[in-house]
Amino acid sequence: MEQYNKLLEQAYKQIKPITHSERFEIPKIQGHAEGTKTILTNLQQIASYLRRDQNHLLKFLLKELATSGAIKNNRVILQRKISSAKINEKIQDYAKEFVICKECKKPDTELIKDKRFTFVHCLACGAKHSVRAKI
Repeated sequence: MEQYNKLLEQAYKQIKPITHSERFEIPKIQGHAEGTKTILTNLQQIASYLRRDQNHLLKFLLKELATSGAIKNNRVILQRKISSAKINEKIQDYAKEFVICKECKKPDTELIKDKRFTFVHCLACGAKHSVRAKI
């Protein structure tokens, strides 16, 4: 038994310590204000990073920010001035609701529509939970 404990201690010394780092970090929005409008240039990259449809993300942002907007030439044009901090906050809210699994907190999910309901299905743990279908 003593030899076992020595071997176990030796093994623990050789193992690298586990560092918990957040692997899922959403890129910050890039854009600028032009008069009374806000131009966002990297919403498409953020949507692909989240593995969600750009139109779904845009629809969520437009509703949450209470503005209108459209996609033109791979840029999103919002019809009023909005700070990038506010937009980033809403993108984080989108990720919490539509991307990150409520059980295991991993972003490896997909949206599934089943009749009138929309579910987030986790590819990591297999959990399935409903989200609001209409944005």
